[in-house]
Amino acid sequence: MMIQAGATIFLADQRGVSQTDWFRSYHSFNFGAYQAENREPFGNLRVFNDDTLAAGKSLKMQVDENTDVILLPLVGAIEYSNSLGDTGFLEAGQVQVFSAAQGMEYEITNPYSNELVNFLQIWVLGQKEQFIPKTTQNSFDFQDKNQLLPCFYNLAYGMIGKFEGREEGTYQVQQPERNGVFIFVIQGAFEVQNRLLHPRDGLSLTHVTEVDFEALSNEAIVLILEVSL
Repeated sequence: MMIQAGATIFLADQRGVSQTDWFRSYHSFNFGAYQAENREPFGNLRVFNDDTLAAGKSLKMQVDENTDVILLPLVGAIEYSNSLGDTGFLEAGQVQVFSAAQGMEYEITNPYSNELVNFLQIWVLGQKEQFIPKTTQNSFDFQDKNQLLPCFYNLAYGMIGKFEGREEGTYQVQQPERNGVFIFVIQGAFEVQNRLLHPRDGLSLTHVTEVDFEALSNEAIVLILEVSL
């Protein structure tokens, strides 16, 4: 029996928001005090936050389940530390996956004296068994344009790419029988599966074997996640 593909658009201006005078977080899914219909987690993709942190400020987080915490700087760089004792510096073009066991903490700091930093904070729920706490890091080079670049791979597949206008691409789903795909436009505009996405819009897809997209502007950046449903 044919199963019809499903799709949900997460418009940037309809995201939830948490804000103080030094921190702002936009939530694609329900998070904290933000709870809305049709914003439940997408499979094991539990958190997708677009965060901005003021100069010199720090954000401390704790996970209540085994979780891959993915940190992806978009503007500027961040300092990090976690319960494993790992510390370091993460800048645009790099991504970190902190596989955090239940109860573990991590801290993100803006190291600049007068600049904002913007980063994605993504949580992917881990398996209760055979989960090994660790920190891994990867880098990618946007000089390699018009192609998807491996970003991370553990509990989720992550690909990222910068495209010129009218360049097309296809993402082949690794395990279409049990996985879904979440697409997030970081910069520019894309048409994805015949749907128009603007900056910071998201799109979830189920029951698809491949994802076709076309950049509609120059220097357009897209992030594609494949997660378990």
